[in-house]
Amino acid sequence: MNILIFGATGYVGRHATARLIADGHAVTGFVRDTAGAALMAELGAGSHRGSLEDMARVTPLFAHFDAVLWIAQLMLDEEARVVDAMLRALAGTGKTFLFTGGTSLISERTDGDWSENSFAEDDAFVPRRQIAPRLEIEQSVRAADGEGLRTLCLRPPLIWGNGTCKIIADLYHSARLTGAVCYIGRGLNCYSNVHVDDLAALYALALEKGVGGALYHSVSGEVNYRQMAETIAAELGVPTRSVSFEEAIEIWDKFTALIVFGSCSRSRSPRARRELGWTPRPDRLDLLAECLNPVFADGGARGLSSWVKRAAG
Repeated sequence: MNILIFGATGYVGRHATARLIADGHAVTGFVRDTAGAALMAELGAGSHRGSLEDMARVTPLFAHFDAVLWIAQLMLDEEARVVDAMLRALAGTGKTFLFTGGTSLISERTDGDWSENSFAEDDAFVPRRQIAPRLEIEQSVRAADGEGLRTLCLRPPLIWGNGTCKIIADLYHSARLTGAVCYIGRGLNCYSNVHVDDLAALYALALEKGVGGALYHSVSGEVNYRQMAETIAAELGVPTRSVSFEEAIEIWDKFTALIVFGSCSRSRSPRARRELGWTPRPDRLDLLAECLNPVFADGGARGLSSWVKRAAG
């Protein structure tokens, strides 16, 4: 299969690209600059340099590919604009479009408490107001499936592995900033999680066997934030500390405090396991071991996620 990936240079995109190439597919990454093109070349992928500002120049590329994968991250209004243009361009072409969302969509604010709610792929839920437009995007993608287009959605949870995880890095950041590894409230809340290599395997399976219009989760386990904080604190020789929501905003940012460390997002993946035969590898289940990866202790300045608005000025 000849595949075009948007977001190929990112953490998930790099792993998905490598897995798809290993499986014998031809992959091209849509990149913004020469650095991105160089990274694609290192992975054995092709590249096309361009901008998503003018979709009229982007969508003609689709004629050269069998499948288009969206693994990029944009502000939600921009994501809706871009995905809508892609779906309209792909309609009736016989190609596959795969959209990547995330389980922040099903998160519930608990201020550090655990929630018994756990959602499989097609369970009903009320989306968070701050991220509800993502559900509308997912629904538009799934509704576009039909004669002349196969559409799929992946909704991964907390992603970790191979020395990268935004949430682990943020826990280390709290220690550098405050002298303690911090969590909100009782820290019993969590996001279900998956190793990035198992997620990459799901991309390959979804392209090969995915049912048109389907949504697939990818869950290998869950660990609450206090367990993660205590593991890191023991390694660093510092205490842990419960913080208020207001202090969490000062440590991280409002979006991270509200949607990540103040929330619980528990998911299951029965459809991915049943329809695709996806299952995480036994040696990729220990998120707490990854919390001790020395790369996190050496982390530099903290960057904001691409969907977090920067403060003016």
